Amino acid sequence: MRIAFAALVLATQLGAQQRKPSVDILDYDLTITLPDAGSTIDGVAILTIRRLARGGANDTLALDLLDLTVKSVRVGDRAAPFTHAGGVIRIPLGATADSARVTVAYSGAVKDGLIVSTDSAGRWMAFGDNWPNRARHWIPSVDHPSDKATVTWTVIAPSERKVIANGTRLEEMTVPQKDDPDGHAGAPIAVTKTKWRESKPIPTYLMVIAAAPLVEYPLGNTACGLMEGGGCVPQMVYTLPEQRRIVPGAFAEADSVVTFFARMFGPFVYEKLAHLQSLTRFGGMENASAIFYSDRTFRTGGVSYGLLAHETAHQWFGDAVTAREWPHLWLSEGFATYLAALYTQKSRGDSAFLAEMSGVRTAVLGDAIVAQRPVIDTIETILTALLNANSYQKGGFVLHMLREEIGDAAFFRGARDYQDTFRHGTALTDDLRAAMGRASGKELRPFFTQWLTRPGFPEIESAWKYNAATGQLTLTVTQSGKFGNFTFPLTVEFTDAGGTPHRSRLVIPAERESVFTVSAGLRAAPSRMRVDPDVALLARITER
Repeated sequence: MRIAFAALVLATQLGAQQRKPSVDILDYDLTITLPDAGSTIDGVAILTIRRLARGGANDTLALDLLDLTVKSVRVGDRAAPFTHAGGVIRIPLGATADSARVTVAYSGAVKDGLIVSTDSAGRWMAFGDNWPNRARHWIPSVDHPSDKATVTWTVIAPSERKVIANGTRLEEMTVPQKDDPDGHAGAPIAVTKTKWRESKPIPTYLMVIAAAPLVEYPLGNTACGLMEGGGCVPQMVYTLPEQRRIVPGAFAEADSVVTFFARMFGPFVYEKLAHLQSLTRFGGMENASAIFYSDRTFRTGGVSYGLLAHETAHQWFGDAVTAREWPHLWLSEGFATYLAALYTQKSRGDSAFLAEMSGVRTAVLGDAIVAQRPVIDTIETILTALLNANSYQKGGFVLHMLREEIGDAAFFRGARDYQDTFRHGTALTDDLRAAMGRASGKELRPFFTQWLTRPGFPEIESAWKYNAATGQLTLTVTQSGKFGNFTFPLTVEFTDAGGTPHRSRLVIPAERESVFTVSAGLRAAPSRMRVDPDVALLARITER
């Protein structure tokens, strides 16, 4: 999802682990008027809601909105009373029908969520940057990943700015010119109204616009036959004019990446896939159908194929199927990490894949947070702190071990089932466990519990012994117990004196020391011995 800049520190509260909403937002119809400079906006949000419960507090709609001023609220066709305090708009619904439209008019200077800035060339731009729960700084919303909705964007902005958003563009037209808002003499400012529609439900952290002097580089129709409902996936790159020369670069692989993931996990579900140079807080952000990459990345060599694959993978894991609660972020970031490695395997071969997984493992073994906290971290209250090696690298490696545990066919069948079941919705870790259990016929609760709810990893020492008198080869595996003892499969390989390799798959119990007979009847000591030759185990391994 996000490849975060190290300097970013944003304290946001985790809140309740399991939300029990009384209202479901079905659709956002957002009209935003952007100035020629500065961060003051005018907005109108029309929310289509469905009531899930009635009585008491359930009869009040609570919407998140910080910083800005609410000018009016309507429920259906009538003006409605409201309060706005502590960053929450409270709107009594009373006897309103189970479905209703709520309109909020608001304005003010945006402090976050919509990043308004000027680049080194003095050009003014604005980019949505909502993760994790910063949409509330500029969109009246239920700003939580459990509540997904469709969205229409109508953006009125100076015509010198190209406006891109989620979904498909419905309209782009010049509107009557207005006078300079600062009262300066001269020609009025040319203004364009651009309308985009995302017809598939997405969480608020993926709802974005871009308004900048961008130019388009079409990548054409890609992944033909693999789009939801049939057809091809239109892809394009938007850059600032001076970066146009470095395209396509890694984007030449955009067709291959989407095709690979769609064949493996199910259809691409959005109307297009745009890749944008942006000025935001993150190195990469997987906004549904409109991925944002950092300006810095474009200016220092271009987007790498690995970053392209990671953010594209999120269109399935994170976007189409969204982690319902923040502690389950690994369902997004772990999958994107592992799928990027799978694309490496497909496009660069097995050796490159093993090298990438070795790097992932090294990152986990050296990370302090992994040693202190589990992947499913229900204690952390600073959401950006969840962007760590647990969610990314350890989560990705757990998927790698799960694939080893149940086999390729069951793993990919289970992942496809998970996508098919929860597409356009939300899921928790238990939902993935159930899908993988159905696909494999195995009870996977012990596996998920061990690797996702405990800190750390096994630390093992292996020692070989060859008995020339009996021709017997034994292996002793000792666990340090630093993070407790683990149960895991371990592949060992030895090469006999004649140069022939032999492999054994051992099941290591959760004990301090285990001894195995690996082979008998050998005429000479092995010429080579290796533990975990395929980088299949998340462990610190010392060979003696």
